[in-house]
Amino acid sequence: MHFAILCHDKPSSTALRASIRPSHLDYLKPYLDKIVFAGPLLADDGETSIGGLVVIDCPDLPSAKNFAHNDPYALGGLFHSVEVRPWRKVFPADT
Repeated sequence: MHFAILCHDKPSSTALRASIRPSHLDYLKPYLDKIVFAGPLLADDGETSIGGLVVIDCPDLPSAKNFAHNDPYALGGLFHSVEVRPWRKVFPADT
């Protein structure tokens, strides 16, 4: 089942995000075959990261929440909020 993980950074946390980013990317590597897509949410300037979105295939909601909780960004205190929700792809339709 797919889950959307929507994370919002704490204000003024650009330096914290940059310092944790290498650990965050290393954390994702074992899950690359499970990640449907992932990337940062951007501020209106189109450049500054203000959060992130990951859609991942997990067996159940507790597993998805565990994945989100153990992300170095979460452990490092970067996020103001994290929401984990079941997600279903509708468009584009698979062929």
